[in-house]
Amino acid sequence: MTTHDTTPLTIGIIGDGFMQPALFRKALEARLGDREITFREMELDWPLHVKSTKVDPDLPVGEFVGRPEDYFDFLSDLDVLVTHLAPITAHSMDHAPALKLIAVSRGGPVNIEMPAARDRGLSVVNTPGRNASAVAEFTVGSLLAETRNLIRGHLAVKSGSFNRDYYHYDNAGPELGELTVGIVGYGDIGTRVARLLQPFGCEIVIYDPFKPLTPEETAAGFRKAELDALLAEADVVTLHPRVTPETIGMISRERIAAMKPGGYIVNTTRGQVLDYDALYDALVSGHLRGAALDTFTPEPPPADMPLLQLPNVTLSPHIAGASKLSAKKAATVIAEDIARFLAGDTPHNLCT
Repeated sequence: MTTHDTTPLTIGIIGDGFMQPALFRKALEARLGDREITFREMELDWPLHVKSTKVDPDLPVGEFVGRPEDYFDFLSDLDVLVTHLAPITAHSMDHAPALKLIAVSRGGPVNIEMPAARDRGLSVVNTPGRNASAVAEFTVGSLLAETRNLIRGHLAVKSGSFNRDYYHYDNAGPELGELTVGIVGYGDIGTRVARLLQPFGCEIVIYDPFKPLTPEETAAGFRKAELDALLAEADVVTLHPRVTPETIGMISRERIAAMKPGGYIVNTTRGQVLDYDALYDALVSGHLRGAALDTFTPEPPPADMPLLQLPNVTLSPHIAGASKLSAKKAATVIAEDIARFLAGDTPHNLCT
């Protein structure tokens, strides 16, 4: 569908090295047809030069790059703002008198001050599930890398040591098919992790108080359990809950101590859900055999963080969602919802 509204429109795009302005613009031009549009573009230095997104207790937004005032001039004459990481606060909105819609290419509008947007009648759309497939694949890859010594073997060969220690029975890892995998959080990512693991023959146990299993999932042998029961049974615990007051610190020292001895933890969600000091102690003591970690608190983790020095961890720099397809998907979803908004239709991913 092509919109036939001929009213001139100014769309501002604040992209970065992952969600590049050109991706958004290409998707918007394809979706909005011959609509007269003036594009204004800005590309942030994230992630190559700005290494982290911020959580600032003095601001009512999270996971952003820069300061709100860095973008005030850019916002001044926009009808629509498309962004990934710019912090948009009440003061930002006050500097954008013509703004009608904010489109943020995130799973949640964490960098948008939503109460201020509602107060001003501004619509906000986002892109839930944009990288669910990417994160699920990365989760399974991280699990394989940790349990089967892939990274340790790679580093040994690269350093000139054709290390056969990993062929010793005591150092050999399990096959996925013999593992019970506990999935904590069964949203878009958790459900995909379960489907990816199913062909390996894993037993799948799920903790999510809000998501019932489908008849197909039950028939496939998936089952639900309370969190403490899951931790006691699972050989692998993989974490996928959203960060909420209820999930911050949910995998605590007490719960790590109650995990099945010799188990593994995989974290590709956010560092806040896991007690990293307790994880370190469990890995050093041998209570847990290994961990695969893509996220930390804080980010980046300090170089002297003891956990980073352990041999039985597989580490990555918060890149689970970084696939080309997830970026293209986010741009396409954004363009579709902007088109719907401009046509007077309800966007698919309207934030409330």
